[in-house]
Amino acid sequence: MSEKGKISRRHFLKMTGVSAAGLVIANSLPMGLGAANAQTHSSGSGGYGKLVPDPGGVLDLPEGFQYRIISEEGKKLSNGAPIPGDFDGMAAFPGPGDTTVLVRNHELRPEDGSAVFGKNPYDRLEPGGTTGIVVGSDRKKIREFVTSSGTRNNCAGGATPWGTWLTCEEDRTEGHGYVFEVMPDDPENDLSKTPIREMGFFSHEAAAIDPATGITYLTEDDFRGTIDPEDPLNDTRSSFLYRYIPNDRSMKPGALQKGGKLQALAIEEKVSPDADLFNPGQRFGVIWKDVNSEEPHDDALKKGCVRFNRLEGAFFAAGAFWFDDTAGGEKRLGQIYRYIPATETLELFYEATEAKKMESPDNICMSPWGDLWFVEDGDGEDRIMGITPEGEIYPFARNRLNDSELCGPTFSPDGRTFFVNIQSPGLTFAIWGPFQQKNPVRRRQMAHAAPGETFAPNTKGLEEAVERYGLSPLEAAAYRRHNVPLG
Repeated sequence: MSEKGKISRRHFLKMTGVSAAGLVIANSLPMGLGAANAQTHSSGSGGYGKLVPDPGGVLDLPEGFQYRIISEEGKKLSNGAPIPGDFDGMAAFPGPGDTTVLVRNHELRPEDGSAVFGKNPYDRLEPGGTTGIVVGSDRKKIREFVTSSGTRNNCAGGATPWGTWLTCEEDRTEGHGYVFEVMPDDPENDLSKTPIREMGFFSHEAAAIDPATGITYLTEDDFRGTIDPEDPLNDTRSSFLYRYIPNDRSMKPGALQKGGKLQALAIEEKVSPDADLFNPGQRFGVIWKDVNSEEPHDDALKKGCVRFNRLEGAFFAAGAFWFDDTAGGEKRLGQIYRYIPATETLELFYEATEAKKMESPDNICMSPWGDLWFVEDGDGEDRIMGITPEGEIYPFARNRLNDSELCGPTFSPDGRTFFVNIQSPGLTFAIWGPFQQKNPVRRRQMAHAAPGETFAPNTKGLEEAVERYGLSPLEAAAYRRHNVPLG
């Protein structure tokens, strides 16, 4: 995540034109009422219509949608302690009765002046960690509490198929730069303060698990080096995509702690053994190279693994792993990639060429009805954007707090409520309205859908490579972007 300017609570109130009492009202009186044209979306034309300006100046939504602020930095946890700041990655889990339990990261360093005060911290000198929120069927907060503490710069992470949360430290200092497993139903247990060391010591961003294999995919956001906006070939900054193959595939709490193999993504050039091919010679494939979990970044760099700029969001759905590079592409506006483990296929799905279509994609998720959603972390007003399997892109929300990013997008288990954070000052929203129903068929379609013409990556000049090497245009675009000689 970027280091955007952080707004004080007083500045926030001044910007939005509401008083502290007004925020309390926002907690109980949703904004943005109206009627949405859900039929338009179901036809595949994309989106829920134009965004309606929020009278509170916080979050614009389509007509017919409402939001409630269910958590606010500086207010009180259920035990009376202050709600810590720097909200970030988040996931939603089914709770007891008809409740939803959110687990939320706090991207805090000692100099940030806020802290997660837990009873069983990993490191008592560090302020980061995670909190939980129990939300009722009426979308009102029931309880808010600490779920883990003593970690550092908890940026993103990911939910596991067995109902726990992997919180990731975006850091590389002594004792910090690891992944921790947090149990929503057993907060602050010993597992939550035990680093999964074999998942690697590096600047972690997000994690996503393939439910078919138990393999965890991990993104890295490493700030070392420089970027040359004029010539990407001169970039020295690099981040890598990793996967962790656990020894224990039982998919239960603590299984990831039992060791495993860490690997980084690479593209291998092969010589075809089949002389009867149309054009014998080079063939290319995605492979994974073993890396040292103690210094995986340096090892991946040495072994020639695929260099990205700054990897951010990660999400696994319907056999496809989606991830994004927030500073990727010629315009440095960001890229979205799709990787299919079953075929070892890496595709460049979307590369932004103008900010109005996409700017600095960050956390990413799949909607219950099969649209890919991502939040932005760019300059100015960031948005929540959706992409349909039919190839349409649309805005769902616009953040009116210019200096603070959107993060932590997640849907409730029943798919009826969408939760998202604004990082600073920390706000967590529950959003509802005429969402589409769950649709696993469209989710599978999204896993193999072609991008829309308006945002598909440039494949001009790749026609010969596509035919010669048996690549899809999106594969060829990914390889060319990473300097694979396809000529």
